[in-house]
Amino acid sequence: MEKQIYKRRDFLENVVKAGTAGIMVSPFLSRFAMTEALTVSQVIDRIIAEVPGGKLTQTVDTLKSGSGDQVVTGIVTTMFATVKVIQAAAKIQANFIIAHEPTFYNHLDDANWVENNATVKEKKELLEKYKITVWRFHDYWHRMKPDGILHGVLLKTDWLTYNPKEENVFQLPAQSLDEIINHLKNSLKIPRIRYIGDTSALCSIVALLPGAGGGQNQVKTMIENKVDLLIVGESPEWETPEYVRDSRALGKHISLIVLGHAYSEDAGMEYLVQWLQPKLPGIKITHIAPDPLYTFA
Repeated sequence: MEKQIYKRRDFLENVVKAGTAGIMVSPFLSRFAMTEALTVSQVIDRIIAEVPGGKLTQTVDTLKSGSGDQVVTGIVTTMFATVKVIQAAAKIQANFIIAHEPTFYNHLDDANWVENNATVKEKKELLEKYKITVWRFHDYWHRMKPDGILHGVLLKTDWLTYNPKEENVFQLPAQSLDEIINHLKNSLKIPRIRYIGDTSALCSIVALLPGAGGGQNQVKTMIENKVDLLIVGESPEWETPEYVRDSRALGKHISLIVLGHAYSEDAGMEYLVQWLQPKLPGIKITHIAPDPLYTFA
């Protein structure tokens, strides 16, 4: 802690000296000098201090690039630190990206997951070029009370009214599958939605499982709660979707909506801006959603 305090003090003294010498001419730097200088590690510590249970000993929420000692000039929240998100962050002079999902295409962000990967190498070089630090914020955000991702989705869909306890299974006023699909498309800004079911069927008991919770958990949730409708981010097609298809063929009235992984959780990373900004009043925080992943023919 003492070392971090000296780093902040030295940084502020250097900014003042540079300004006195007439070197500091950028309006951005002038504004930044008036704010509290925090390092990446200090920002992360403030976030983790809010999480029930505190710091995890085993987690994927680690730095994927850069340094914890880097002074933060701006923060971008996003689902994925894509190349375009990195470039957009650099354009607004934000050097700290908080991403919900992996940066290097596998859960542990193992850069050697596939050897001789030119895309990984070039992406790392891009992050180094812009001096951007990336931190994954997955396990901690889901441990928050309420779950940060689920809360953001319920806010965006305006379903908090029907789910005040913020649980994954809740009851909506009975409405057709078609009405729910259109509501999700409009509220979450999804151009296309995949579904299994009769669009005229009425749905009331809903299980909302953003992200990729795994087929076993998805099917178990449907069975234990006798749901009419399961809404997921994604699922292996040989698991939950096949279960729903056969269940319907056997006369069970259940439906499935697949939002897409990013679409199902992005609202939670957008909500992170609202949650985090009061804790870091001197740092600009911006949400940047990745471009849509697929093009539909």
